[in-house]
Amino acid sequence: MANLLNEEVQGQIKEFLSRMKNPITMVLFTKEDPCETCKETRQLLSEVAPLNDRITVIEKDINKDKTDAEKYGITLTPSFVVLDEQGDYLGVKFNGIPAGHEINSFLNALIHMSGVELGLDEATIEKIRQIDKKVDIKVFVTLSCPHCPGAVETAHKLAMLNKNIEGSMIEAQTFHELSNKYQVSGVPKIVINDKHELIGNQPLDAFLREIANIK
Repeated sequence: MANLLNEEVQGQIKEFLSRMKNPITMVLFTKEDPCETCKETRQLLSEVAPLNDRITVIEKDINKDKTDAEKYGITLTPSFVVLDEQGDYLGVKFNGIPAGHEINSFLNALIHMSGVELGLDEATIEKIRQIDKKVDIKVFVTLSCPHCPGAVETAHKLAMLNKNIEGSMIEAQTFHELSNKYQVSGVPKIVINDKHELIGNQPLDAFLREIANIK
């Protein structure tokens, strides 16, 4: 299979990832065929990982490694989580390949998980850390959507700052049954705790308002 990333793009990604501070680990869950985009997702991670020696990739089979899949709440393939330096799961998950425009949220997840500052002021960080209820944020995207990475990054930042929050990118076309279930007709579509919905790349304050409304 030909490379997904040409030499020029690899160089750009290598420069971007040079800001990484601490080691991170990506744990990829796949399964034997049929598995739409499993091969492509595996290849993308395997091409990105060598661009910085702080990145490790571990692959698991969702059926053979059920304990690990349950640990990270993995129900779809391909899916992967990004773990911090201690190997802890902070709620950052990708369901489907983060290619196209979504490469931006993918690379940002790597550098932020490595310890690069999130770019939020202290008052906002404290507000996020005070959230004391379980929050599940699903962000439905398509790879051609230029506004989707911003919504995914916001969900991931919330997750990194509070162990009660999980932020998941869901590639809508790969997981069309799930997209139909949540009536995804436009992206990014943000679904919080399966009840609260936002459309578009909403600011962080919009996420926090919806979270505040959770009973």
